[in-house]
Amino acid sequence: SHGVQPDAVVGHSQGEIAAACVAGALTLDEAAQVVSLRSRAITALAGAGQMVSVPLPEADTAEWIRPWADAGQIGIAAVNGPGSTVVSGDSAAMDELMEALAAQDVRARRIPVDYASHSPQVARIRDELLHALDGLTPRPATVPVFSTVTGEWLDDTTPMDAEYWYRNLRQTVRFEEAVRALADSGCGVFIEASPH
Repeated sequence: SHGVQPDAVVGHSQGEIAAACVAGALTLDEAAQVVSLRSRAITALAGAGQMVSVPLPEADTAEWIRPWADAGQIGIAAVNGPGSTVVSGDSAAMDELMEALAAQDVRARRIPVDYASHSPQVARIRDELLHALDGLTPRPATVPVFSTVTGEWLDDTTPMDAEYWYRNLRQTVRFEEAVRALADSGCGVFIEASPH
């Protein structure tokens, strides 16, 4: 509406739904449907998990969470930047991690949610989400989309269908990797569109 013509779009977690709409892969109605049905499915996970922002690089964060990651309790939810990682997982394990980080003066902060997006917990709602989004018929994007799910440009061989949106909720958000790839490909101006 402001005449901005993007050379490419990228989205962070649920923001990738908005990116798909801007790119023309989903209509506004389809994007709203994906958002609402995904949000409804997540309610089944409420109360069982947490998410925490850790001010460390991915490799360092992976070392911190290793004991819980090996047990399938905590995983890396998002890599937002060179020194910014989000982890998610079971509430009790996340409480233990927060205590361990605080004891070493690592100033992690809880994200105000009571579920663990981008963690193994999401597998519990896979069938529900795939069923809810069955029949979604995305089109080829008219604006290039760099996927934070696949870590590469999307093409017609990776449709933004129900399976894609499940993976978008389950897998690690590779945002830092996507922004770096866009910068390396010549994108020099980035505009963030968010509720903030």
